[in-house]
Amino acid sequence: MQKVFSVKHWRILILFGLIGQIAWAVENMYFNLFVFETIAPDLGTVTLMVQLSGVAATVTTLVAGTFSDKLGNRRAFISWGYLIWGVTMALFGMLDSDLIAGLLHTDAAKAVGITLVLAVVADCVMTLFGSTANDAAFNAWVTDNTEESYRGKVEGVIAILPLAAMLIVAGGFGILVSFIGYRMLFLGLGAVISISGIAGLFLIADSPDLQKSGSLKDIFYGFTPSVVKRNAPLYVTLLITCVYGIACQVFMPYLIIYMKTYLDFSVVEYSVVFGAAIILGALINLRLTAFSDRVSKAKLLYSAAAVMALGLFLMYLSRFGGKMAVLLSFGIAGFVMITGYIFVSALCGALTRDYTPKENAGKLQGVRMIFSVLIPMLVGPMIGNAINKSAGVTLPDMGSADVMTTAYIPAPGIFLAGALVTLLIFALIPWLCRVGQGKGVEYETENGV
Repeated sequence: MQKVFSVKHWRILILFGLIGQIAWAVENMYFNLFVFETIAPDLGTVTLMVQLSGVAATVTTLVAGTFSDKLGNRRAFISWGYLIWGVTMALFGMLDSDLIAGLLHTDAAKAVGITLVLAVVADCVMTLFGSTANDAAFNAWVTDNTEESYRGKVEGVIAILPLAAMLIVAGGFGILVSFIGYRMLFLGLGAVISISGIAGLFLIADSPDLQKSGSLKDIFYGFTPSVVKRNAPLYVTLLITCVYGIACQVFMPYLIIYMKTYLDFSVVEYSVVFGAAIILGALINLRLTAFSDRVSKAKLLYSAAAVMALGLFLMYLSRFGGKMAVLLSFGIAGFVMITGYIFVSALCGALTRDYTPKENAGKLQGVRMIFSVLIPMLVGPMIGNAINKSAGVTLPDMGSADVMTTAYIPAPGIFLAGALVTLLIFALIPWLCRVGQGKGVEYETENGV
């Protein structure tokens, strides 16, 4: 393993990392908005999409990660996965309740219900290929090709990529939708993702240290008591990641809908507010994450979690006064939240890679997904939607909404709940510091367990 992350590796990481995060951002934000605005304003369906997508992502990563270890090949999984991922992204934009009504010769209400079901199914299919390519293979490739001495810097860039993707998606894509519509947007993005997959066949090379290992029974490798015991710091880190993920999923699936409906921001307004917060937060974190390689990453989590919780609390409060006052206060609060959000993500990601045995990186991606995706995407949206439903805030024109819609919009309480969940991280950090002393991880071989 080389002592520096090469220019070629940086190019691959940024290209496939950014395109993958843009795809996930579109799924997590614009699929929700697409369903809400073009099919039915049903937050229940939005919540179900997020939850089942999390299940699909986790199961897929468990299987695909194990296969990539067994075959000793990340390149093929990344390249072919991205190619098919783009096709499924493009097909999602074809969903149309009027089209369904015409094809099935049914009434509008039934057509809306069928289209909502198809949206959930299509989202899960897209997630299957996305998780194979990105969550399983690409994440394992990064672990294969990095060392602890510079992993904090690499992870800092990785943590910024989702925010860069959110900036592009929330801002630029919002404006694009106004001009070309959802169908052309999903078609164009799908083409870009597929082309990147083709490029991966020529650009990506697996680590020379990567060896074939394991078998299909290793799908359950990360759940055996001996593995958990030998790698205690990894699992405590994943537990912290889980709490962080739940906090994010309480509000994130509803964020753009909240800004457009509750705060009445225009596309340009929420793009500027969101964009400025992301850019400033990312710039600060470039310095913070590089600094994290020289000090205790676990102890830095105290500061990172505190900043994120403060930002979420301020977002909860940023709804009073005139339009300009709300824009300014929400922008400042968003900047504080995103600074902490990126920092927590980077620290958890770096610690996870530090404590992951490289020879079993593929097998353990599924375990990582359970803590970072499955549980957060099941629990977080459930909390968020319960708060939204309890608040019962409605749009002015939803009084005559049909019985198939939830007829309510996101409420400010989701940010307060997110802040409270984030504070739970403080209870777990001492545990991580204790079990992680002296690293505390055994780099076992396949037969070492």
